Amino acid sequence: MALATSDLYHLASDLAAEHGAAACDYASRAVMTLEAEGNHDRAQFWFVMLVLLGDVISHRVDPYGHITIH
Repeated sequence: MALATSDLYHLASDLAAEHGAAACDYASRAVMTLEAEGNHDRAQFWFVMLVLLGDVISHRVDPYGHITIH
């Protein structure tokens, strides 16, 4: 299953709206737990979410604007 960048930012925005800065803690714990369990694909997803959550929470991006990743 593939998600577009905009879909990932929307998901991060929803998580941030629901949980605030704690969403980063949840994502960070998910990365550590999944890596320890050897589930690297899922850990990688949560790492990406952690980065995007940081962007959303710090207002570096508008998750509903046009987003380009280089």
